Amino acid sequence: MSEGVKPRIAVLVSGAGRSLENLAEVIARGELRAELALVLSNSAEALALERASRLGIESAVVPHREFQTPQAFSDAVFAHLDRKRVDLVVLAGFLRLLVIPNAWIGRVINIHPSLLPAFGGKGFFGARVHQAVLERGVQFTGCTVHYVTNEYDAGPILLQRCIAVGTRDDAHSLAERVFAEEKLALPEAIRRHLSSNASVQADRTHSKG
Repeated sequence: MSEGVKPRIAVLVSGAGRSLENLAEVIARGELRAELALVLSNSAEALALERASRLGIESAVVPHREFQTPQAFSDAVFAHLDRKRVDLVVLAGFLRLLVIPNAWIGRVINIHPSLLPAFGGKGFFGARVHQAVLERGVQFTGCTVHYVTNEYDAGPILLQRCIAVGTRDDAHSLAERVFAEEKLALPEAIRRHLSSNASVQADRTHSKG
């Protein structure tokens, strides 16, 4: 990728899209050099699509119910991403299983509201995670940004941020405090990914010279 071209990011969402809006704000402040090229959802009802419209970001819907298998759904999703020449995919509250093609391994990241590998895997998302944290009685929780593989929440970790669980926390208050950390973690993880990839690309270019 040439120095003047901004990396193109697609954000995949199923819900409200608060992380999408946070990324847009970080980019607008000049704190992340990237372009939000596409917002894609598996549901036409996702509030994130309204946020995308307000932010002037192109959006698309790939309804998962129209596909008989996760593979067929995933093929349709990645066809969209290929057409938009996306460099990095960010899963931000995307609640459908994706089968990651080999060409996309290392180019799809996810943010999860716990310190993986704790409280991860199938069925652990949103308030379920925070309630499980409280029921287990752990002293610390947080968020994890990791690369997505074809196993739930098991890919290499890019970044984690940690907070103490308060004695007065409930699932709602804990979710809000973890999200405050997510707002910092996701942009920083994207910076790390892009910086690492830029270094690899520079090394390849140098070696060819």
